[in-house]
Amino acid sequence: MVQEWGSSLVEHIQHVIQGKQEVIQLLVYTFLAKGHVLLEDVPGVGKTMLARSFAQSTAIQFQRIQFTPDLLPSDITGLSIFNRKENDFVFKPGPIFTDVLLADEINRATPRTQSALLEAMGEKQVTIDGHTHLLSPFFFVVATQNPIEFEGTFPLPEAQMDRFMTRLSLGYPGPEDEMNFLKLSHQVHPIYHLQAVTDKKAIESALEQVEKVHVSDSNLLYMARIAEATRKHPSMTLGISPRGSLATIQMAKARAAWDDRDFILPDDIKYLLPFTSEHRMSQTMESRIKKESIHNILLEILSTIEVPV
Repeated sequence: MVQEWGSSLVEHIQHVIQGKQEVIQLLVYTFLAKGHVLLEDVPGVGKTMLARSFAQSTAIQFQRIQFTPDLLPSDITGLSIFNRKENDFVFKPGPIFTDVLLADEINRATPRTQSALLEAMGEKQVTIDGHTHLLSPFFFVVATQNPIEFEGTFPLPEAQMDRFMTRLSLGYPGPEDEMNFLKLSHQVHPIYHLQAVTDKKAIESALEQVEKVHVSDSNLLYMARIAEATRKHPSMTLGISPRGSLATIQMAKARAAWDDRDFILPDDIKYLLPFTSEHRMSQTMESRIKKESIHNILLEILSTIEVPV
């Protein structure tokens, strides 16, 4: 059921985002795993369009925030405004009260504003003026940032990066995919013709299927050993956090449900680790000088851990 639902969704989004099936599929995995996505790539490759296409295809509420240095936390969460007629303060919800939130160029806002998302992303709630407000059960943050332009930006701290279940990159399209995109977009962009192919009831059913996927103790131990190895590796100052381990397991459950399995495999963990873990890991200065990549270090670690049968 999840496979049929997800495949039709991915195929539909590909009308807008050409030739990026794997990235779209990983974004849908993250949504099914109840996580959040950081899209890190150069300008103009479709990061914003991917978030919009997903929201329009699922018929759930969508809000966009353009992050800028003068953006305030209350511009995201909302604030209490004095109502003269009622002689009392009335809470006015901010754009965070939605299903899909696009945090565009998140690293352009100050750390104070960035931190307004921490509680929301971790607990699906926000606390304002001492009152806790619950967010949508579908609450899903898709944040974007440009990895090559650092002027006027504020790098996301480790605590904020750890809130993102996955970090994805679209990359440039191939010549044929770009030609198809140009053919479809030079008059009217295909995003304006995109219709919903699913509803909230179907989404809830897919989420329930993911929750039912079984995870064996051997796979949990496999994940724990990988995480421990990243923390002890001589080239790393920061390894995979327990939240990162849980994110990988949750993503593995989504992938298993997608493949019509009610159990996860070690291969699910191995495939997903680069997307769920590399942004949580930090290298030593010596490792950076040697130009070692976190990706290669992770592959080296995986080759040393015994895979459960």
